[in-house]
Amino acid sequence: MSNITYFVKTLLELKETKEIGPRIMLFEISKEKGFPQDFYKTYHTHLFCHQGSISFLFNDQKMNCKGNEFLFWFAESQLKDLAFSKAFKATVLLVAKDFLNDNIPDQSWSIDASLHSRQYPVKQLNEKKDRQRVLTNFQLLNDKFQDQEHHFYEEALKLQMRLFILEMWHTFAKVYERRKRSLQTGTLYERFMHLLPEYCLKEREVQFYASQLNITAKYLNVVSKQNSGVTASDWIQRYVRERIIILLKEKQLNITEITYKMDFSSRSFFTRYVKKVLGVTPSEFRNRLR
Repeated sequence: MSNITYFVKTLLELKETKEIGPRIMLFEISKEKGFPQDFYKTYHTHLFCHQGSISFLFNDQKMNCKGNEFLFWFAESQLKDLAFSKAFKATVLLVAKDFLNDNIPDQSWSIDASLHSRQYPVKQLNEKKDRQRVLTNFQLLNDKFQDQEHHFYEEALKLQMRLFILEMWHTFAKVYERRKRSLQTGTLYERFMHLLPEYCLKEREVQFYASQLNITAKYLNVVSKQNSGVTASDWIQRYVRERIIILLKEKQLNITEITYKMDFSSRSFFTRYVKKVLGVTPSEFRNRLR
């Protein structure tokens, strides 16, 4: 039985039993063998394209991933209109949402990586060693998941998950840093988008970013609206919202620590802000994660 057949069979069984699915799945897809239905709702998707291309709408933006490129979709991403070229072939690794989230090894770097990937899910891998590293890491994680006779199975699998993430970050660090350098010399809008992940942890006012760019807050809102259809104020709130979610998911941090980490003047002010952007208080949000 092929991996993709096993995966589809497993999903059908899960609908009947309403249990959590396998944490790791590795398989090949092509024009003839696509993704299982609704895979993106509970799995983070890692895809390496060997040949051909896949096109899709990501947050209502048209995107394309072609040969020697890597694609990462967060679970619950807004995906539409997936289409494959005739010669399309790719290797896919699916990782259960909670399992990956619970094993992120370095929270500070993960915030920047998360925000960057949510905006730029496709990454070009120019070097052969980087492409090989991705596929090797796919296989190593899947092998560890399959090795259920290991005496320390859970501990070994979690360590492999953390190592997988670090190896992937290492591979994509060059892509991330290269884009940061290009944005530094880009347009006002591009420079604003570069400043956001660097400062949004503590800076939530348009005026701060406008001052960094030597323009008025009103003009920055106009520039942002013209380039993206979204005001600078909305972009700031989106980024801050992502940071809050990531930090609230970090179990080692209590709410008071997050309050000061994000430079809010008081816990009550932080609670009101979270209620505004998430619709629930920090405590209510954490209770939902249990």
